[in-house]
Amino acid sequence: MAASLRLGRPGIIIGLRLLKVQNASRIQQLCRSNLRHFFLSPSFLGAPPIRLQMPALSPTMEEGNIIKWLKKEGEPVTAGDALCEIETDKAVITMESNDDGVLAKILIGEGSRGVRLGTLIALMVEEGQDWKQVEIPAAEAATPSPPAPGPAPAPAALPLHPAPRPPPAAKTSGPPRLSPAARHILDTHGLDPQMATPTGPRGLITKEDALNLLKKADAKGPEVTSTAPATAPPPHLPPVSGRPAYPPVSVPGKPGAPGTFTEIPASNVRRVIAQRLTQSKTTIPHAYAMVDCDLGAVMQLRKDLAKADVKVSVNDFIIKAVAVTLKELPEVNVTWAADGPQPLDSIHISIAVATDRGLITPIIRDAADKGVQEIAADAKALAQKAREGKLLPEEYQGGSFSISNLGMFGISAFSAVINPPQACILAVGQSRTELRPAEAGPGDRGTNGTPGLCRQQLMTVTLSSDGRLVDDELASRFLDKFRSNLEKPQRMALV
Repeated sequence: MAASLRLGRPGIIIGLRLLKVQNASRIQQLCRSNLRHFFLSPSFLGAPPIRLQMPALSPTMEEGNIIKWLKKEGEPVTAGDALCEIETDKAVITMESNDDGVLAKILIGEGSRGVRLGTLIALMVEEGQDWKQVEIPAAEAATPSPPAPGPAPAPAALPLHPAPRPPPAAKTSGPPRLSPAARHILDTHGLDPQMATPTGPRGLITKEDALNLLKKADAKGPEVTSTAPATAPPPHLPPVSGRPAYPPVSVPGKPGAPGTFTEIPASNVRRVIAQRLTQSKTTIPHAYAMVDCDLGAVMQLRKDLAKADVKVSVNDFIIKAVAVTLKELPEVNVTWAADGPQPLDSIHISIAVATDRGLITPIIRDAADKGVQEIAADAKALAQKAREGKLLPEEYQGGSFSISNLGMFGISAFSAVINPPQACILAVGQSRTELRPAEAGPGDRGTNGTPGLCRQQLMTVTLSSDGRLVDDELASRFLDKFRSNLEKPQRMALV
């Protein structure tokens, strides 16, 4: 200031300008800090979300289907509450919450299929926060709804450098390349293959290309269809499929003609069953052995127990007999591992239960140490949970031996497929009554000196065994001991 006084009026003007610059810089810094605080505040960005992702509810699960949401947006959630029902490759399992908060946004709705593991399915916020202001990640943001009708927006200005167009597909010389499905569709509806736009590799016309051409033909009339008379295919074309032209294939979005089919997508359970059956029959050398068992003693014991109001089934005795036999022959209670046979230290029996979603095998654990009445209670409870799709993973994983009983369906005998990595499965048929020679002494013979006849309640069981683990001799010994245990139920209590 002293310098400005010495310089006179020009110095005063220069000093005032310096003061204005300093004040302006201070105001600018204050504005920046306040704006930064505003843009970083939760009121601007929204409440920080708690991410809910598709969990792995079974070891073999790769994707899941969301059946039903049990909570709605805005409802409070505590740790352990059921959020939604998810169909895995085994059953329908309830997903539970691990945190407390409020369910803010459901990103994957009910009925969604094929949701991969780790996919973000919903968002939660902590208690006390505004769930309506949840911050939705950009990648998972919902698709915006279409704008309301109104005046057409002004066309956007063209860019100075427009994006280069993709090069047109190279024309392949010679006849068009068709997939078998595309050829059948085009031949059935009389369409010209030259009119189709190939999207497959190396100019291949796929089934989708043929269906797109068929849609265009239905929309435009006979313009797209070929007008050439139906003649024999040229010599350079591959022969047409031998399938008849009628009935036509089903077209998506149109009612099916008589004799057509409708594609039904397979559920996760069905796909896993198909994979495991294919793995079993292609990698496990199956060996089969069959034996008839007399159920007379079991039937009489059931009647005696029923008088004491104890209800057990023949299948409960079969489970007990298999478990006791495995305890007597531990070399059958093995599984196949990468290094070869692996003995098991527990006897867990898997029982096949048919459900609407497919076959599942809940497990009766430590069956050799349980009584028949306890086995009956466990089997009934597990079968009910299996049909309702409420089995927990530990209730159907880890069995050492499987039993499949089709006797109630009238099947006399059958062979079952081994459930890997188990070594054996026992297929149980229907019981039947037969007349057989009685085991009588010398004084108990008929009028002509031949032994008399007696009625026997017989049941055929078939053992499917892994030839790498259980050879024919061991399988025979197993069936012999199993028959002895089943025909003399009191013997099972002594083992």
